[in-house]
Amino acid sequence: MRVLVVEDEEPLGEVLRDFLVELGHDATIVRSAEAALGSLERQRPDAIILDINLPGMSGLDFLQLRPVRDAALPIVAISGVATESQAIECLRLGALDFVGKPVPLERLNEVLTFLEPHALTRRRTESARQERRRGPRAQIGFPVRIVEYKGTAWDGICEELSATGMKVRSRATLVEGAAVKLLFTPPDGASPVEVISLVVRVDRDGTAFSFVHLANTEAKRLSELVQRLQRP
Repeated sequence: MRVLVVEDEEPLGEVLRDFLVELGHDATIVRSAEAALGSLERQRPDAIILDINLPGMSGLDFLQLRPVRDAALPIVAISGVATESQAIECLRLGALDFVGKPVPLERLNEVLTFLEPHALTRRRTESARQERRRGPRAQIGFPVRIVEYKGTAWDGICEELSATGMKVRSRATLVEGAAVKLLFTPPDGASPVEVISLVVRVDRDGTAFSFVHLANTEAKRLSELVQRLQRP
């Protein structure tokens, strides 16, 4: 994932860059909101980490710019001196989350885990729809727990399973493109599965999810399970 970090404190910028690279992301550091505007076009980032207290144009002003709003990128606002009202304003202006300084790297890692699927939503959604049409699926019922980014959890029942996703009936209020965590134990008696997934479709009879970063061993196990269930 390409992450643009807008941070005027050089030491913190270097820490964030090294941390992002360690996680496997491509990090670009700029020192001002003005420089970030140019990077939106040149670098085409997938997500932004934005300090709202910047020299010149503030992060709050940056969030209100038309190019920024039109880009619809997931943005994590950070600050060590922001007031509660400023933090609330960041969220109102479209920031996905607000993290105080010193930035807890474990928390940032958790946020990025949910940001990555958002960055590829359109491509993965289309791919999931194509896969859903041609991939083998099995009608089967077993419990699934759905956990949203903010921590809200829902219980549901899987009604259709494939190696790349599932359809779940639940009371969850989700929107297409949202990233959630699915926790379930396949009915083959093996170990539980925990996988970040995208909401690709919301129907009256259930919600369709596409798995993101499912381990190859888990995908193979689910594929074999589906094939067994399809046999007469």
